[in-house]
Amino acid sequence: MTDLFSLAGRTALITGGSRGIGKMIAAGFIAQGARVYISNRKAGVAHDTAAELSAGGGFCKALPADLSTPEGVAELAKAYTALEPKLDILVNNAGAAWLAPFDEFPEKGWDKVVDLNLKTPFFLTQALIGALRAAATADQPAKVINIASIDGTAVNPQETYSYAASKAGLVHLTKRMSLRLIQDNIVVSAIAPGAFQSDMNLDARDHADEVAKRIPSRRIGRDEDMAGVAIYLASRAGDYVVGQTIAVDGGVSLVRV
Repeated sequence: MTDLFSLAGRTALITGGSRGIGKMIAAGFIAQGARVYISNRKAGVAHDTAAELSAGGGFCKALPADLSTPEGVAELAKAYTALEPKLDILVNNAGAAWLAPFDEFPEKGWDKVVDLNLKTPFFLTQALIGALRAAATADQPAKVINIASIDGTAVNPQETYSYAASKAGLVHLTKRMSLRLIQDNIVVSAIAPGAFQSDMNLDARDHADEVAKRIPSRRIGRDEDMAGVAIYLASRAGDYVVGQTIAVDGGVSLVRV
């Protein structure tokens, strides 16, 4: 059972890994023995986080990249494969959100969010498919974990149109990708977080007590809640979980209209 959740000897790349949910996952992977690379478009932030996460003796290296463009996706894939011949775990976490009333919602708020949240996970996985295939075997599949959102499975009252659409699309894309890539011993799955403290979820970060009142579990998510499910999916324990999206939300999506 100890080995069931071990990531010893495995290498992971986590986009948006320098803060929020990405950082939670990176810390969890390192604690379980993985070598972890994190990306962020802000180089200084990425390097600072990598140094922080490596301080306890684990391995974490920053690969700064702007994944909002095809060129940035290609550069990250090139930077990673220059350092590592194989990729055991890819976590597609980098994302963006946009809030505006329906009558005022701008096209740039659509394109920016959908491109980063939905287009980038597909094309980054495609760009790294050689490294994923090189790591994958029938006994130890490689893993792709897409970070979706409960906003993609249940309606949020906030007017985040492109965010909700992109995350719903990512849930379905996870299913479609999983059926193709399992043929190559690559398991694709997704996580749909609820309220966790992050710069993207300002309510959970700044008003945790108020947000907790709307959650059946009566609290917002903790770092170990996110790390735990990501470790499960990335490790041997999650090898048979193909194409599924796991909600980690304290039950809040069950009470949304």
